[in-house]
Amino acid sequence: MKRNIETSILIHAPAEAVWTVLSDFSQYGLWSPTIRKFGNIPQVGKRTKVLLQQPNGSSITMNPIFLKLDKDRELRWKGKLFINGVFDGEHYFILEDLDNGQTRLVQGELFSGLLIPFLKKMIDVETKKGFQLFNEALKLRVEKKMGLLEPKL
Repeated sequence: MKRNIETSILIHAPAEAVWTVLSDFSQYGLWSPTIRKFGNIPQVGKRTKVLLQQPNGSSITMNPIFLKLDKDRELRWKGKLFINGVFDGEHYFILEDLDNGQTRLVQGELFSGLLIPFLKKMIDVETKKGFQLFNEALKLRVEKKMGLLEPKL
């Protein structure tokens, strides 16, 4: 079985500025509500532990292999639960550099495996909500760094 979810958000900054925040893996704990920590700096072809937290408070540490670290364009990894084919997920962030100096961030995941029918609600509700929360937090972080938002007093 397969299931894909995808979210997107418009960020008022060029792709390079978005990539700078997205690829600063040591800082996620300061701003990301869902991807809390990386065990090491990700490298293509290598596994790195990633602490993920769902909006409902549950968390899991995955050990995905990083498939792409394409500067200013794409970050992609693939993880699995237990063994291949049970519950696998290929997670991606795609940066679409728009002509007006803005970037569309597309975040999604292609899930596959035997447990898909049993985890449909978790995927469609909690995981998708988590993607939206992450997108909003990334947008806020990037736009603050660009000086586009007024600091709150």
